[in-house]
Amino acid sequence: MSERVRVGVLGSGAIAQVAHLVTLSRLEGVEVVGICDIDVPKARALAGRFGIPDVYDDIEDLLRYGSPDAVVVCTPNHLHEIHVTSALSAGVHVLCERPLALSVGGVEHVIAAREQAGKAVLVGLNHRYRADTVAVRDFLAGGELGALRAVRARWHIYRPVGRLAEWRVRRQESGGGAMFDLGLPLVDLGLHLSGCPGTKRVTAVFSSRDGNGTVEDSGCALIRCDRGHSIFVDVSWRYVGHEEQFAFEVLGDGGSASLAPLAVFKEMHGTPMNVTPPQDAGPRDSFSASYHSEWEEFLAVVRGERPAPALDDQLLLHRVMEAIYQSAAEGREVAL
Repeated sequence: MSERVRVGVLGSGAIAQVAHLVTLSRLEGVEVVGICDIDVPKARALAGRFGIPDVYDDIEDLLRYGSPDAVVVCTPNHLHEIHVTSALSAGVHVLCERPLALSVGGVEHVIAAREQAGKAVLVGLNHRYRADTVAVRDFLAGGELGALRAVRARWHIYRPVGRLAEWRVRRQESGGGAMFDLGLPLVDLGLHLSGCPGTKRVTAVFSSRDGNGTVEDSGCALIRCDRGHSIFVDVSWRYVGHEEQFAFEVLGDGGSASLAPLAVFKEMHGTPMNVTPPQDAGPRDSFSASYHSEWEEFLAVVRGERPAPALDDQLLLHRVMEAIYQSAAEGREVAL
Protein backbone atom coordinates (compact mmCIF):
# COMPACT_ATOMS: atom_id res chain seq x y z
CA MET A 1 0.00 0.00 0.00
CA SER A 2 1.15 3.54 -0.71
CA GLU A 3 1.88 5.79 2.22
CA ARG A 4 -1.33 7.76 1.63
CA VAL A 5 -4.49 6.01 2.90
CA ARG A 6 -7.78 6.62 1.05
CA VAL A 7 -10.71 6.71 3.51
CA GLY A 8 -14.45 6.57 2.93
CA VAL A 9 -16.96 7.73 5.55
CA LEU A 10 -20.27 5.88 6.06
CA GLY A 11 -22.81 8.04 7.83
CA SER A 12 -23.00 11.78 8.40
CA GLY A 13 -24.39 11.88 11.94
CA ALA A 14 -23.00 13.52 15.05
CA ILE A 15 -20.08 11.16 15.66
CA ALA A 16 -18.88 11.54 12.07
CA GLN A 17 -19.13 15.33 12.34
CA VAL A 18 -17.61 16.05 15.75
CA ALA A 19 -15.09 13.20 15.97
CA HIS A 20 -14.03 11.39 12.82
CA LEU A 21 -14.14 14.08 10.15
CA VAL A 22 -12.48 16.61 12.44
CA THR A 23 -9.74 14.10 13.26
CA LEU A 24 -9.24 13.04 9.64
CA SER A 25 -8.86 16.66 8.58
CA ARG A 26 -5.87 16.96 10.92
CA LEU A 27 -4.07 13.74 10.00
CA GLU A 28 -1.25 13.60 7.49
CA GLY A 29 -1.12 10.85 4.89
CA VAL A 30 -4.91 10.49 4.74
CA GLU A 31 -7.29 11.39 1.92
CA VAL A 32 -11.05 11.29 2.50
CA VAL A 33 -12.38 10.20 -0.89
CA GLY A 34 -16.11 10.20 -0.23
CA ILE A 35 -18.96 10.29 2.26
CA CYS A 36 -22.09 8.11 2.06
CA ASP A 37 -25.50 8.77 3.61
CA ILE A 38 -29.12 8.37 2.51
CA ASP A 39 -29.58 12.01 3.57
CA VAL A 40 -27.73 13.38 0.55
CA PRO A 41 -28.17 17.12 1.31
CA LYS A 42 -26.69 16.59 4.77
CA ALA A 43 -23.80 14.60 3.31
CA ARG A 44 -23.19 17.28 0.67
CA ALA A 45 -23.07 19.97 3.35
CA LEU A 46 -20.43 17.99 5.25
CA ALA A 47 -18.51 17.28 2.06
CA GLY A 48 -18.35 21.00 1.34
CA ARG A 49 -17.29 21.79 4.88
CA PHE A 50 -14.46 19.25 4.93
CA GLY A 51 -13.42 19.36 1.27
CA ILE A 52 -14.59 15.82 0.44
CA PRO A 53 -14.80 15.34 -3.33
CA ASP A 54 -17.68 12.85 -3.69
CA VAL A 55 -21.02 12.09 -2.05
CA TYR A 56 -22.88 8.77 -2.32
CA ASP A 57 -26.22 7.42 -1.11
CA ASP A 58 -25.25 3.74 -1.46
CA ILE A 59 -22.34 1.99 0.22
CA GLU A 60 -21.71 -0.16 -2.84
CA ASP A 61 -21.16 2.96 -4.95
CA LEU A 62 -18.69 4.36 -2.42
CA LEU A 63 -16.78 1.08 -2.37
CA ARG A 64 -16.80 0.74 -6.17
CA TYR A 65 -16.18 4.28 -7.38
CA GLY A 66 -14.42 5.82 -4.38
CA SER A 67 -11.84 2.99 -4.25
CA PRO A 68 -11.08 3.48 -0.54
CA ASP A 69 -8.39 1.56 1.30
CA ALA A 70 -10.46 1.85 4.48
CA VAL A 71 -13.85 3.04 5.67
CA VAL A 72 -15.16 4.33 8.98
CA VAL A 73 -18.66 3.12 9.86
CA CYS A 74 -20.72 5.81 11.62
CA THR A 75 -24.21 4.59 10.74
CA PRO A 76 -27.00 3.56 13.18
CA ASN A 77 -26.19 0.50 15.29
CA HIS A 78 -28.29 -2.06 13.42
CA LEU A 79 -26.43 -1.28 10.18
CA HIS A 80 -22.91 -1.78 11.56
CA GLU A 81 -22.70 -5.52 10.92
CA ILE A 82 -23.91 -5.36 7.30
CA HIS A 83 -21.78 -2.30 6.50
CA VAL A 84 -18.65 -3.86 8.01
CA THR A 85 -19.11 -7.13 6.14
CA SER A 86 -19.90 -5.30 2.88
CA ALA A 87 -16.66 -3.33 3.17
CA LEU A 88 -14.69 -6.46 3.98
CA SER A 89 -16.17 -8.22 0.95
CA ALA A 90 -14.84 -5.34 -1.17
CA GLY A 91 -11.34 -5.83 0.29
CA VAL A 92 -11.45 -2.74 2.49
CA HIS A 93 -10.20 -2.27 6.06
CA VAL A 94 -12.81 -1.08 8.59
CA LEU A 95 -12.92 1.19 11.62
CA CYS A 96 -16.39 0.69 13.09
CA GLU A 97 -18.01 2.85 15.73
CA ARG A 98 -19.29 0.87 18.70
CA PRO A 99 -21.03 -1.53 18.74
CA LEU A 100 -19.53 -3.89 16.19
CA ALA A 101 -22.87 -5.72 15.99
CA LEU A 102 -26.04 -6.14 18.03
CA SER A 103 -25.35 -9.70 19.19
CA VAL A 104 -22.70 -12.34 19.77
CA GLY A 105 -23.83 -14.00 16.54
CA GLY A 106 -23.30 -10.75 14.68
CA VAL A 107 -19.76 -10.41 16.04
CA GLU A 108 -19.03 -14.01 15.00
CA HIS A 109 -20.30 -13.18 11.51
CA VAL A 110 -17.95 -10.18 11.28
CA ILE A 111 -14.99 -12.24 12.48
CA ALA A 112 -15.67 -14.89 9.83
CA ALA A 113 -15.94 -12.21 7.12
CA ARG A 114 -12.72 -10.58 8.31
CA GLU A 115 -10.84 -13.88 8.21
CA GLN A 116 -12.08 -14.58 4.70
CA ALA A 117 -11.19 -11.08 3.47
CA GLY A 118 -7.81 -10.86 5.21
CA LYS A 119 -8.51 -7.25 6.17
CA ALA A 120 -8.46 -5.49 9.54
CA VAL A 121 -11.41 -4.46 11.69
CA LEU A 122 -10.97 -2.08 14.63
CA VAL A 123 -13.87 -1.14 16.89
CA GLY A 124 -14.04 2.53 17.84
CA LEU A 125 -13.92 2.28 21.62
CA ASN A 126 -12.26 5.65 22.05
CA HIS A 127 -12.10 5.57 25.86
CA ARG A 128 -9.33 2.99 25.55
CA TYR A 129 -7.17 5.65 23.87
CA ARG A 130 -7.56 8.41 26.45
CA ALA A 131 -4.24 9.46 27.96
CA ASP A 132 -5.54 8.88 31.48
CA THR A 133 -6.75 5.39 30.55
CA VAL A 134 -3.33 4.50 29.15
CA ALA A 135 -1.70 5.75 32.35
CA VAL A 136 -3.98 3.63 34.53
CA ARG A 137 -3.38 0.60 32.32
CA ASP A 138 0.38 1.02 32.84
CA PHE A 139 -0.03 1.23 36.62
CA LEU A 140 -2.12 -1.95 36.60
CA ALA A 141 0.21 -3.80 34.24
CA GLY A 142 3.18 -2.95 36.43
CA GLY A 143 1.45 -4.28 39.53
CA GLU A 144 1.80 -0.92 41.26
CA LEU A 145 -1.76 -0.94 42.60
CA GLY A 146 -1.56 -4.52 43.82
CA ALA A 147 -4.11 -7.16 42.86
CA LEU A 148 -7.19 -5.69 41.20
CA ARG A 149 -10.27 -5.98 43.40
CA ALA A 150 -12.95 -3.87 41.73
CA VAL A 151 -13.89 -1.53 38.91
CA ARG A 152 -16.59 1.05 39.58
CA ALA A 153 -18.05 3.18 36.78
CA ARG A 154 -20.84 5.71 36.43
CA TRP A 155 -22.13 7.72 33.47
CA HIS A 156 -25.23 9.87 33.94
CA ILE A 157 -26.54 12.38 31.41
CA TYR A 158 -29.79 14.31 31.27
CA ARG A 159 -30.56 13.03 27.78
CA PRO A 160 -28.57 11.73 24.80
CA VAL A 161 -26.73 14.46 22.92
CA GLY A 162 -29.01 16.30 20.51
CA ARG A 163 -32.49 15.18 19.52
CA LEU A 164 -32.94 11.50 20.29
CA ALA A 165 -33.09 9.63 16.98
CA GLU A 166 -36.12 7.36 16.67
CA TRP A 167 -33.97 4.29 16.01
CA ARG A 168 -32.36 4.67 19.44
CA VAL A 169 -35.59 3.77 21.27
CA ARG A 170 -36.26 0.68 19.14
CA ARG A 171 -34.16 -2.14 20.57
CA GLN A 172 -34.10 -4.12 17.31
CA GLU A 173 -32.25 -1.17 15.77
CA SER A 174 -30.28 0.23 18.71
CA GLY A 175 -29.43 -2.95 20.62
CA GLY A 176 -30.67 -1.33 23.83
CA GLY A 177 -31.03 1.94 25.67
CA ALA A 178 -28.77 3.63 28.19
CA MET A 179 -26.93 0.43 29.06
CA PHE A 180 -26.02 -0.27 25.43
CA ASP A 181 -25.21 3.37 24.73
CA LEU A 182 -23.33 4.40 27.88
CA GLY A 183 -22.80 1.10 29.66
CA LEU A 184 -21.18 -0.85 26.82
CA PRO A 185 -18.06 1.38 26.63
CA LEU A 186 -17.74 1.31 30.44
CA VAL A 187 -18.01 -2.49 30.55
CA ASP A 188 -15.46 -2.67 27.73
CA LEU A 189 -13.10 -0.39 29.61
CA GLY A 190 -13.41 -2.49 32.75
CA LEU A 191 -12.69 -5.70 30.86
CA HIS A 192 -9.89 -4.06 28.87
CA LEU A 193 -8.05 -2.66 31.89
CA SER A 194 -8.38 -5.92 33.80
CA GLY A 195 -6.96 -7.97 30.94
CA CYS A 196 -10.25 -9.30 29.51
CA PRO A 197 -10.83 -11.92 32.23
CA GLY A 198 -13.43 -14.62 32.06
CA THR A 199 -16.73 -13.70 33.70
CA LYS A 200 -18.76 -15.93 35.99
CA ARG A 201 -22.00 -14.19 36.95
CA VAL A 202 -23.95 -11.08 35.99
CA THR A 203 -26.74 -9.27 37.84
CA ALA A 204 -28.56 -6.28 36.33
CA VAL A 205 -31.53 -4.02 37.01
CA PHE A 206 -33.08 -1.61 34.49
CA SER A 207 -35.74 1.08 34.68
CA SER A 208 -37.63 3.30 32.28
CA ARG A 209 -39.37 6.53 33.17
CA ASP A 210 -41.89 6.06 30.38
CA GLY A 211 -42.52 2.40 31.19
CA ASN A 212 -43.62 1.77 27.62
CA GLY A 213 -41.41 -1.22 26.97
CA THR A 214 -39.13 0.44 24.43
CA VAL A 215 -35.62 0.62 25.88
CA GLU A 216 -34.25 1.34 29.35
CA ASP A 217 -33.25 4.88 30.24
CA SER A 218 -31.23 3.81 33.27
CA GLY A 219 -29.70 0.69 34.73
CA CYS A 220 -26.92 -0.89 36.71
CA ALA A 221 -25.00 -4.14 36.35
CA LEU A 222 -22.61 -6.13 38.54
CA ILE A 223 -20.19 -8.43 36.75
CA ARG A 224 -18.25 -11.00 38.78
CA CYS A 225 -15.01 -12.06 37.09
CA ASP A 226 -13.11 -15.31 37.51
CA ARG A 227 -9.99 -13.55 38.77
CA GLY A 228 -11.76 -12.50 41.95
CA HIS A 229 -12.67 -8.92 41.09
CA SER A 230 -15.94 -7.31 40.05
CA ILE A 231 -17.06 -4.62 37.62
CA PHE A 232 -19.99 -2.40 38.55
CA VAL A 233 -21.59 -0.05 36.01
CA ASP A 234 -24.35 2.51 36.69
CA VAL A 235 -25.80 4.53 33.78
CA SER A 236 -28.67 6.89 33.05
CA TRP A 237 -30.07 8.89 30.16
CA ARG A 238 -32.41 10.81 32.49
CA TYR A 239 -30.17 12.22 35.20
CA VAL A 240 -31.53 15.46 36.62
CA GLY A 241 -28.62 17.25 38.21
CA HIS A 242 -26.12 20.06 37.93
CA GLU A 243 -24.10 18.53 35.11
CA GLU A 244 -23.18 15.27 33.39
CA GLN A 245 -21.65 12.72 35.75
CA PHE A 246 -18.78 10.52 34.59
CA ALA A 247 -16.65 8.47 36.98
CA PHE A 248 -14.40 5.48 36.51
CA GLU A 249 -12.26 3.99 39.28
CA VAL A 250 -10.14 0.88 39.68
CA LEU A 251 -9.46 -0.43 43.17
CA GLY A 252 -6.47 -2.61 44.00
CA ASP A 253 -5.36 -3.99 47.32
CA GLY A 254 -2.38 -1.62 47.21
CA GLY A 255 -3.81 1.46 45.56
CA SER A 256 -6.50 3.05 43.40
CA ALA A 257 -6.79 5.06 40.21
CA SER A 258 -9.56 7.13 38.65
CA LEU A 259 -10.21 8.85 35.34
CA ALA A 260 -11.47 12.30 34.31
CA PRO A 261 -9.38 13.67 35.91
CA LEU A 262 -6.59 11.18 36.41
CA ALA A 263 -5.75 10.47 40.06
CA VAL A 264 -3.55 7.64 41.32
CA PHE A 265 -2.91 6.71 44.94
CA LYS A 266 -0.64 4.01 46.35
CA GLU A 267 -0.20 2.72 49.86
CA MET A 268 3.38 3.51 50.87
CA HIS A 269 4.66 2.79 54.37
CA GLY A 270 1.11 2.48 55.62
CA THR A 271 0.00 5.82 54.18
CA PRO A 272 -1.97 6.67 50.99
CA MET A 273 0.31 8.67 48.71
CA ASN A 274 -0.70 10.67 45.64
CA VAL A 275 1.47 9.38 42.77
CA THR A 276 -0.56 10.88 39.90
CA PRO A 277 1.75 11.47 36.93
CA PRO A 278 1.64 14.86 35.19
CA GLN A 279 -0.63 14.99 32.15
CA ASP A 280 0.33 16.49 28.80
CA ALA A 281 -1.51 19.80 28.48
CA GLY A 282 -1.73 19.61 24.68
CA PRO A 283 -4.02 21.68 22.43
CA ARG A 284 -6.66 18.95 22.08
CA ASP A 285 -9.05 17.98 24.86
CA SER A 286 -9.23 14.35 25.97
CA PHE A 287 -12.18 13.63 23.65
CA SER A 288 -10.41 14.86 20.52
CA ALA A 289 -7.11 13.34 21.57
CA SER A 290 -8.68 9.92 22.10
CA TYR A 291 -10.02 9.86 18.53
CA HIS A 292 -6.68 11.05 17.19
CA SER A 293 -4.93 8.16 18.98
CA GLU A 294 -7.61 5.73 17.81
CA TRP A 295 -7.04 6.76 14.19
CA GLU A 296 -3.27 6.55 14.56
CA GLU A 297 -3.68 2.97 15.81
CA PHE A 298 -6.02 2.06 12.94
CA LEU A 299 -3.80 3.63 10.27
CA ALA A 300 -0.77 1.79 11.63
CA VAL A 301 -2.72 -1.47 11.27
CA VAL A 302 -3.84 -0.56 7.73
CA ARG A 303 -0.23 0.20 6.75
CA GLY A 304 0.98 -3.10 8.21
CA GLU A 305 3.00 -1.45 10.97
CA ARG A 306 1.00 -3.13 13.75
CA PRO A 307 -0.92 -6.42 13.91
CA ALA A 308 -4.67 -6.37 13.40
CA PRO A 309 -6.79 -6.94 16.54
CA ALA A 310 -8.22 -10.43 16.94
CA LEU A 311 -11.69 -9.25 18.10
CA ASP A 312 -11.91 -11.94 20.82
CA ASP A 313 -12.45 -9.06 23.23
CA GLN A 314 -15.59 -8.11 21.28
CA LEU A 315 -16.98 -11.62 21.66
CA LEU A 316 -16.46 -11.41 25.42
CA LEU A 317 -17.96 -7.92 25.59
CA HIS A 318 -21.11 -8.93 23.74
CA ARG A 319 -21.52 -12.13 25.76
CA VAL A 320 -21.45 -9.98 28.90
CA MET A 321 -23.89 -7.45 27.41
CA GLU A 322 -26.32 -10.22 26.44
CA ALA A 323 -26.10 -11.60 29.99
CA ILE A 324 -26.80 -8.13 31.40
CA TYR A 325 -29.95 -7.79 29.31
CA GLN A 326 -31.04 -11.34 30.17
CA SER A 327 -30.56 -10.70 33.88
CA ALA A 328 -32.55 -7.45 33.74
CA ALA A 329 -35.36 -9.08 31.77
CA GLU A 330 -35.64 -12.17 33.96
CA GLY A 331 -34.92 -10.54 37.31
CA ARG A 332 -32.24 -13.04 38.29
CA GLU A 333 -28.50 -13.60 38.29
CA VAL A 334 -27.17 -15.08 35.04
CA ALA A 335 -24.20 -17.44 34.91
CA LEU A 336 -21.80 -17.30 31.97
